[in-house]
Amino acid sequence: MRIPIICFFLSLCTFLVAQNIYFPPLTGDQWETTDPSELGWCLTGISNLDDFLEEKGTKAFIVLKNGKIVKETYFGTFTKDSIWYWASAGKTLTAFLTGMAQEKGLLDINDKTSKYLGQGWTSMSLTQEDKITVWHHLSMTTGMEDDVPDDNCMLPSCLQYKADAGTRWAYHNAPYRLIQDVIGKAWGASYQNFMNTQLYPKTGITGLWYDGVMYSKPRNMARFGLLMSNNGVWKDQKILSDQDYLSAMITPSQHLNKSYGLLWWLNGQESFMLPNSQIVFNNTLIPNAPADTWCGLGKNDQKIYIVPSQNIVIIRMGNDGGQVTGTLSSFDNLLWDKINKLNCSSSLLAESSENDFNLFPNPFDQLIHLHGKNAMEGLTYTMFNINGTMVASGDLEGVNTIDTYKHLKKGVYIFSIKNKNSKPIFSKKLVKN
Repeated sequence: MRIPIICFFLSLCTFLVAQNIYFPPLTGDQWETTDPSELGWCLTGISNLDDFLEEKGTKAFIVLKNGKIVKETYFGTFTKDSIWYWASAGKTLTAFLTGMAQEKGLLDINDKTSKYLGQGWTSMSLTQEDKITVWHHLSMTTGMEDDVPDDNCMLPSCLQYKADAGTRWAYHNAPYRLIQDVIGKAWGASYQNFMNTQLYPKTGITGLWYDGVMYSKPRNMARFGLLMSNNGVWKDQKILSDQDYLSAMITPSQHLNKSYGLLWWLNGQESFMLPNSQIVFNNTLIPNAPADTWCGLGKNDQKIYIVPSQNIVIIRMGNDGGQVTGTLSSFDNLLWDKINKLNCSSSLLAESSENDFNLFPNPFDQLIHLHGKNAMEGLTYTMFNINGTMVASGDLEGVNTIDTYKHLKKGVYIFSIKNKNSKPIFSKKLVKN
């Protein structure tokens, strides 16, 4: 059976999820909380999660729902005022700051890197070097040799040719770290100064960049997750308003590693690659996590998880919690298994298996089809754009296939299904061509 869904032009939509988001003051320790029981969490589930986190060497764990703290737990001698490193999870913050620099007219990510670092910043030929743009650094497609003794060496002698820019994906720290130099050159002061003057006064996000790595208190990582989850807006102030760039960060940046955007890891894609490997794995990145999760993943399991369809942000700081293959750790999937068991009666974010529903095609052009294994009585759907604006909603009772959405603009959308108790049972990130 097929029925049309009423679609709204984005400019006419007035319902904004962001209106319900809480933002903490720029200074001080005040941060409103939400009782876990309001989310249906059980004491047993919370206790099991805490035991798991402690066993895995966690130092700080924070969960935000609509910006408010649902859970904030510290282990051992670590406190909310302790400092810890983000490792590669900090790459996501660099991606955001790059977007800010571009929006201010300081740089263009499509420019040659040599425009900012000068010719000869690699040991490649001029023709090979000139093919590399700032975008290639952000997407990990510079084509540089990544099998090198020091992954962080940024000297020209360490930056060698492997393939033409854009033809090979490889997770390589040195080209990433050079983005910070690009921003510093474009800004005319240090990368640290750019963040301190352009981001901190508007959001309260502060920390120290040392040797290319971000160090901060846990709540600063949570602040950044909240900013990103609210589409670059802090309260009523647009910190980054470039919608195309915001979308590019959390959309597959190339066809080689479909689970990688611009320095963000993306769940729910059909395949992924890992650092130090050219193997393509035909599976989603973190099977136990919601399909629309964006990830900042760092060494020793530093984590930023953002689930836009649920307005949830989760951060974790600590020691190594799992067996690691490149950036991906077994800790991710184990952690999400515990999170999914917090709810007293069902999963926090998915009480039905994603395999119960098939939403296709993705990316889509005009039509979207939804098939469910079982009857859909009592189920409803909503669809939101990246701004948190609802663009469609309705009932699914008796429906096996949905179509249209032909009026939607290109970009990223979240399709969510809820049961009769208004609990989410399925969500999927969709990309409109």
